[in-house]
Amino acid sequence: MQRPVLRHPSSLFAPILTGCVYFVVASLALMMSRFEGGLAFLWGSNAFLMAQLLTSRTRAWPQAIIACGIASGLATSLFGMGPLAAVPMAAINILESLIVAILCRRFVPDRQVTGSTRPLAVFIIVLCGIANVAAAAVAAMVAANLTPVSFGASWLQWYTGHVLGGLTFTPILILFLQGELGKWLRDSRPRVQLEAVALLALFAAITVHVFCFSHYPLLFVPLLPLVLISFRLGQMGAAAAIIILAGIGGAATMSGFGPLTMLPGSTGVRTQFFQFYVALSFLLCMPVAAALNGRRRLFGMLQDSEARYRAIAEHSGDVVLDISVDGTIQYASPSATEQIGCAPELLVGQSVANLVDPQDRATVIATHRRALLQPGLTHKVEFRPLASASDLDWCEMVSRAMVNERSQPCGVVSTIRDMSRHKARQRALQQVAARDSLTGADSRRAFLDKLDSEMVRARQGVKSSLLLIDIDHFKQVNDRFGHGAGDHVLTAFVERLRPGLRGGDSIGRLGGEEFAILLGDSDIDQASMVCERLRQALVAPIALADDAGGKAIRVTFSAGLVQLDGSSTRSVMLEAADKALYRAKHSGRNCMRLAA
Repeated sequence: MQRPVLRHPSSLFAPILTGCVYFVVASLALMMSRFEGGLAFLWGSNAFLMAQLLTSRTRAWPQAIIACGIASGLATSLFGMGPLAAVPMAAINILESLIVAILCRRFVPDRQVTGSTRPLAVFIIVLCGIANVAAAAVAAMVAANLTPVSFGASWLQWYTGHVLGGLTFTPILILFLQGELGKWLRDSRPRVQLEAVALLALFAAITVHVFCFSHYPLLFVPLLPLVLISFRLGQMGAAAAIIILAGIGGAATMSGFGPLTMLPGSTGVRTQFFQFYVALSFLLCMPVAAALNGRRRLFGMLQDSEARYRAIAEHSGDVVLDISVDGTIQYASPSATEQIGCAPELLVGQSVANLVDPQDRATVIATHRRALLQPGLTHKVEFRPLASASDLDWCEMVSRAMVNERSQPCGVVSTIRDMSRHKARQRALQQVAARDSLTGADSRRAFLDKLDSEMVRARQGVKSSLLLIDIDHFKQVNDRFGHGAGDHVLTAFVERLRPGLRGGDSIGRLGGEEFAILLGDSDIDQASMVCERLRQALVAPIALADDAGGKAIRVTFSAGLVQLDGSSTRSVMLEAADKALYRAKHSGRNCMRLAA
C-alpha cells in the first residue's frame, strides 16, 4: 500500500489561515455549548489541529501549534472562562492534540491513520484513552477553580466534548487534507457520485424526521442507512454521514427538539447523551468502513497482480504452472504447447510428476513439498522431461508457494525453463576441465576424482592398483631441444601408453612430467604386467619436430606401484606410490618398484 505524502505548507499565510479556522470553530463552540458556565459541551477545533498535525511533516508542526495556541487563548478570553484561563486552556488543547499526533505516528508507521482498521483503532484508543483522560483532568482543575462547575462535571464535559469532536471530525478532515475527497470526485464515475448524493440526502432526511418531527424515540432508525452508507460509500461516506448526524441532531437537541427532550435534566445533560449516541454511531460505522476500504484496496492490488501475472504468463517463453497442494496442474501457460508439446488445457488436471522423467520424479516431488513447507522461499530443481516438442532434454523448475488469507500454503506457482543449452555448455566445460589441454590425459582434478571412486570400490573388496610414473631426465629434453620439443614428447608419451591400457584404465597428468595410471580390477601382479607392457611401448624412439632438427630420442620412465587398500585413504595411497617411485629413480631409473 502506498504511503500518503505528508504536506509541507510553504505559504506564509498557511499558519494564519490555520489559526483563523481554529479560532472560528472554538468561538462557535464556546458561544453555543457553555450551558452551565463552565467548559464547552461540544468541541471540534482540536480535531482540526490533530488533522493538521497528522497530515503534515514534523518540521511544519511548530507553526500550526503556535497559531492554534494563540487562537485558543483568544477564544477562551473572549467567549470562555476569561483571560486567566486563556494560557492554561491553550496549553491543554495543544497537549491533547500533540499526544494524539505523536502516538499515532509512533504506532502507525505507514501514516495511513484512517486507511484500515488497525490505524483507526490506534487513533480511537489514543484519543479516548491517553490523550483525553489526562487532558480532561487538568482542564477540570482549571475550570473548577474559575467557575462554579464541579471538578467531576467539568471533567465529563471536557471528555465527552473533545472525544466526540475528535471522533466525528478528525477522520473526514484527514481525508480532506490528504486530497482523498478531490481524488474521489475525480476518479469516481457520475453514477457513483449520484448514488452518494442520494444516500446522504436520504440519511439527512431521515435524521431531520427523527430529531425534528417524530413524536417517538426513533434513535435506532438512522443507524440502518448509516450502515448502508458505510458499505456503499466507504469511510468517506461514513464520515460525511456522521457529520450530518452530529450537525442536525446536535442543533435539534440544543434547540429543545427531538427524542432526547424526553430525558429529564438540563440541556447540557441531553447534549452529553447525544454525544454518547453519536460516538456509538461512529464506532458502529467507521471501523466497518475502514475494514471495507482495506479490503477494496487489497482487492484492487490483487486484480493488478493478477493482470500482471497473466500478462507475464501468457507472453513468456517459459512454461508457467499453477500447481495444487497435491501436485495437480490447475493452470498452464500457452508456451506449454511449444515447450512440452501438449496443449495447456490438456495439462490441467494432470499430475505435474507426469511431465518428469521417472529418474527425476522423486526429486521434483520433494522440491514441491519443500516449497509448501517453506512458503516464503524460492526453490529450484533441475530435471529431465518425459517428452518435449523440441530438443528439450533438461529443464529447470523454479517454485514458490502461494498462501491464503490465513497464511497457509494453498498451492505452488512454478516456472519451467529450457536448460538444454546451459547443460550442454556445462558438459563441455566439464569435459575441458577434465582433460589436460596438452596431452589429452585426465586433468589432476579429474584423475583424483576417479581415484576416489576406485577407493570406494576397494572398500567393497575390488582389487585395483595405482601406478605413479615420472619421465626420466625430462629436464634435459627441455634444455637441449626447447620447451616445444618437450611438449611434443609429453604428448607422444601419452599416445604411446594409451594402446597398452584397457578400457577401464585411466591415465592422468598430475603435473609437469609426472603421470598416474589407475588400473581397475587389477591386483599387484596384473598391474606389474601392464607396467612392463607400457615400458616396452616406449622402446622405439620418439621423433621430434623439424624445428628440433628432426631428431628422435628414446624416452623411459620410472614408476611406483601400489595396490589400493580400502581401509586407507587417497593421500596415503599416493604417498606410498610416490615413495616407491622415489626408490625406482634411485635404483637407476627405467624401472618400477612396489610400495612397501
